[in-house]
Amino acid sequence: MMTILNKNKQQLALRLWQQMSSLLLISLIFTSCTKELVENPRSLAVENFYNTGAEVEAATNAIYIPYRDGLPLLVAQHESYTDYCYGRGTYAQLSDFQGLNTTNITRIQSIWDLFYLSIRNANLVIKNAPNGNAISKADADKYVAEAKFLRAFNYFQLVRNWDGVPIRTEANMNDIAAKRNTSQEVYNLIIADLKVAESVLPDVSAQIGRPNKWAAKTLLADIYLQTANYNEARDKSDEVMKSRRYSLVSIASTDDFQKIFGPEVVTTTEEIFYTKYTRQTLLGNFWVAFPNHPGTKLFGAGGFFANYSDANNLVYKNQDNADLRKAQWYSYNIGLGTTSLLSKKFIDPLATTTTAAGNDMPWYRYADLLLIYAEASCRAANAPTAEGLEALNQVHRRAYGKIPTAVSTVDFVLGNYNASTFVDLIIKERGYEFQYEGKRWLELKRTGKAAEIIKAAVGKTIAQKHYLWPIPISEMSFNPALDPVKDQNPGY
Repeated sequence: MMTILNKNKQQLALRLWQQMSSLLLISLIFTSCTKELVENPRSLAVENFYNTGAEVEAATNAIYIPYRDGLPLLVAQHESYTDYCYGRGTYAQLSDFQGLNTTNITRIQSIWDLFYLSIRNANLVIKNAPNGNAISKADADKYVAEAKFLRAFNYFQLVRNWDGVPIRTEANMNDIAAKRNTSQEVYNLIIADLKVAESVLPDVSAQIGRPNKWAAKTLLADIYLQTANYNEARDKSDEVMKSRRYSLVSIASTDDFQKIFGPEVVTTTEEIFYTKYTRQTLLGNFWVAFPNHPGTKLFGAGGFFANYSDANNLVYKNQDNADLRKAQWYSYNIGLGTTSLLSKKFIDPLATTTTAAGNDMPWYRYADLLLIYAEASCRAANAPTAEGLEALNQVHRRAYGKIPTAVSTVDFVLGNYNASTFVDLIIKERGYEFQYEGKRWLELKRTGKAAEIIKAAVGKTIAQKHYLWPIPISEMSFNPALDPVKDQNPGY
């Protein structure tokens, strides 16, 4: 396992060096009928690039490459911090909730570097696209809006894991020194970028995988929920719901979840914004290697089985057996006893290498949007609402194989909940719905429930320093505006 991980880290480092040490931009071809992504490297200079629509599109496509590499590593880290899952091997230390050891500090440094490289590529588009001499203003504005969406998305990952971080935009991207900004300043930039994105991006994405205005509104709703702006989170998510552009994929069995998460899926009615992968080496979803074991044959390249659960886990034990999401867990002895459980949510039996899984990563699907609305509407009114209850029930019904939009026998009843217990119910539902999607730890931190829920589920006390990751040595050594003591997160 370590050999594979080290090889992958070296490959990612090589790609990072190539992009940062030369003016190399990647031309990434999106297609609406397949999931194939093709990279065509070209040597470019700012003075003779960013002039035509094709050139600016190629530069915009280059924004996707670094964060697409970083997000599977991010999910692998986060899934080891949950109440339903444990880390194994070098990830086992994460499940102690005591901060990061040297191995994992090195991993999160790679994630930091990749997010900032994506931000740098976005800044190049934002700065240069409006000056192109053979591109229409409408096209330039469109690509700038897409770049701002992606810059906001990257900064959202950074601020939730590191708190305040240095802000680098098109205005200061070439300055070596960049102070550590506050989290509020980071969120101000994110919101400003997303307001541009929602006003300029098209109603329908030009190609699957690109954000549209509804993706921008969904990300804004999540930002508002994160920052406790509940009226805004409710209203923004309500806009997306009322657009009627999305709906939950109906299922009748646990295996039907592959209609949502399977490697052959191109898109669904549920997809709002996904990171797209394809079944090609270095272009696939590396995360899929983590929850799978070679013996199961559910991942063609073997698998690391670095994340797993156990039949004695309280989240698993307390989940209703009639909930079709529960049966995504199956018994398999990974050397830790006969009660070990693995998940078949993300599988690709035809993947040929660990970096070639065809499964997309669903950052925002309609289930996210519905549960954002359910929580925000309750918090804004200080009581559960009928509309919020219906949004929650749609997700819950689908999990039981019911028609999502039709009243059913598994529905929650409004009169049974107050503001506090309804939010707890949503947190519980999210804990079932988004397993292995990298969301749980961030939600537990946001809601202030991490200490309580982790203690109850796995008996661990979370160290204070565990809530944030250390600012990487690479940033501390490179950036003279940072003080290695004052600007470092506590405990590191």
